[in-house]
Amino acid sequence: MTSPDSGVPRLVIAAPSSGSGKTTVATGLMAALAGRGLAVSPHKVGPDYIDPGYHALATGRVGRNLDAYLCGPELVGPLFLHGARGCDIAVVEGVMGLYDGAAGEGELASTAQVAKLLRAPVVLVVDASSQSRSVAALVHGFVSWDPEVRIGGVILNKVASDRHEALLREAVDCVGVPVLGVLRRAAPVQTPSRHLGLVPVAERGSEAVDAVAAMAAQVADGCDLEALVRLARSAGALSCAAWDAGEAVVSSPPPPLPVPSLGAAPPDPRDRPGRPRPQAPDRLRKRVAVAGGAAFTFSYAEHTELLAAAGAEVVTFDPLRDEELPEGTAGLVIGGGFPEVYAAELSANEPLRKSVAELASSGAPVAAECAGLLYLCRELDGAPMCGVLDASARMSERLTLGYRDAVAVSDSALAGAGTRMRGHEFHRTVVEPGAGAVPAWGMRAPERRVEGFVERGVHASYVHTHWAAEPGVASRFVERCRTS
Repeated sequence: MTSPDSGVPRLVIAAPSSGSGKTTVATGLMAALAGRGLAVSPHKVGPDYIDPGYHALATGRVGRNLDAYLCGPELVGPLFLHGARGCDIAVVEGVMGLYDGAAGEGELASTAQVAKLLRAPVVLVVDASSQSRSVAALVHGFVSWDPEVRIGGVILNKVASDRHEALLREAVDCVGVPVLGVLRRAAPVQTPSRHLGLVPVAERGSEAVDAVAAMAAQVADGCDLEALVRLARSAGALSCAAWDAGEAVVSSPPPPLPVPSLGAAPPDPRDRPGRPRPQAPDRLRKRVAVAGGAAFTFSYAEHTELLAAAGAEVVTFDPLRDEELPEGTAGLVIGGGFPEVYAAELSANEPLRKSVAELASSGAPVAAECAGLLYLCRELDGAPMCGVLDASARMSERLTLGYRDAVAVSDSALAGAGTRMRGHEFHRTVVEPGAGAVPAWGMRAPERRVEGFVERGVHASYVHTHWAAEPGVASRFVERCRTS
């Protein structure tokens, strides 16, 4: 890890509960500060992948996640400093309520834990509708619950009138916490939602730009930006060093590669005795295609950084538009997103579906998570997909959501058997069967089961993992690109 400026000013935007206005305040604050010429580093506590898209739009920088469950508490500070490198200030949006974390794990993965790990002051966003003096009891409770969490100010949201504001300010003043902003009850900023939360930025275009501008105006008009910056500057210095993808890869070399679990790739007619098989240029042999566009909007920024550090040339493609994989693709990564929303369009792109199927059948490494898993199935809600996996996918009324403690059941292009990783599931779809003859993961918690598919070079699963916690998976994947 490299030595950074560990004193970057920073704030954590938290709330007593979900729905209090964290995203509006955090995104609006990021945009308002960026509009004043500051380089703002955006962060999100937890595995959420939609909010960071709005953060990136607000700041012009990659939105990054800080997840103490997926990566371990020890990586929160280093990953934060990596993202905040060269910035004037950082804004961290919390998750759920301030003290809510992984179920049954105490404070683990809570906003409070991340704030303590970052030695950052917290701004509490309180939905003040339908209360006045009672707000003092609420704020007092959050301030006193954990003395190690420093709540440096309150922003009152959904305030009805000047009289209501006066009552609220008087009450909070008794607690000794400054009011740093008041946002009036108004028509909500246009951030439409659907089955898994907000509609991602990539799907909204100019509407998302307008929404972020509206958030910025709301925060700039209702909050004391100078006081918020002063509070950010009071954050304690961090003793850790910034995470570095290159150093992470060097310190976590890949274990020996496996023989594909379901048989080797079909013989190549060019492989005949006495005739060496022609090799593609090394640059093309290491090219990794990463799915993007509106249907595949989620991937942690550190994944592509690790792939590049391991020697890959990372190329993004859009399965909604591109009819072929990038020339020379040696490996394929398909992350999360909303293929169920674009099933008809994805299905209509038959040339690309065939290209993906051919790559997978060749034994090349393919890593697919959640949305990627659906895309590799035979069909999704009746629409033909890539047909790489002998499984079908459909929408469901049931929401599957939560952290997972998983162990690799078998060797794959991504992980060696026995590799333990923590992950997260978030979907309203079902894949049948839920596991192949060779599953990807065995779940240790919250329930014991097997899940996902390992076939040839394919590793497909519903479970989102964060490769910074196990950098060797990126090295292993790239090494498989060289040898497949």
